[in-house]
Amino acid sequence: MLRLALLPVFLWLVLGPEEDGLAVVVLMVSGFSDYLDGYLARRWGQTSKLGAILDPVADRLSILATVVGLAMRDIIPLWLALILPARDLFLWGLVPILRTRGYSALPVHFLGKAATAALLYAFPLLLLGDGTHLVADAARVFGWAFAIWGVGMYWWAGLLYAWQVRTLVVSTPRRRS
Repeated sequence: MLRLALLPVFLWLVLGPEEDGLAVVVLMVSGFSDYLDGYLARRWGQTSKLGAILDPVADRLSILATVVGLAMRDIIPLWLALILPARDLFLWGLVPILRTRGYSALPVHFLGKAATAALLYAFPLLLLGDGTHLVADAARVFGWAFAIWGVGMYWWAGLLYAWQVRTLVVSTPRRRS
């Protein structure tokens, strides 16, 4: 819930007063809370269906809000702001097919988590790279490295999810309404 509550704060900081330092702190707190939430849930065995749904939704919304904010500031190009949500739209289009086999979602796999982690590293670095000093130059280089790897893994994970849906359709009988 904290990550979801921080999304409008991040957007306001990036688009309003352009307080990039505070916006990076918000992204870091959001990313750390994501890690801590998952760690504590596994450690204490406190998982729930709601948490299993909200966590990836919060990840997707965090990525969407961040790319929108960074694109509106011209920190990232439009193609990057479009290619990430396009993958999510592609996967959402597979949900009705999953439901015909009695599933509402697929289990998250490591590649999807790694892609999200790379993107969550990329965005603060790209935001810090919006400048002309030495730190900005280094942040921009590392930010783009994480972004390119993150986009590649993000789409590769999406294709793996699509393959899982195909496998379920072939191997699982259609569920009757």
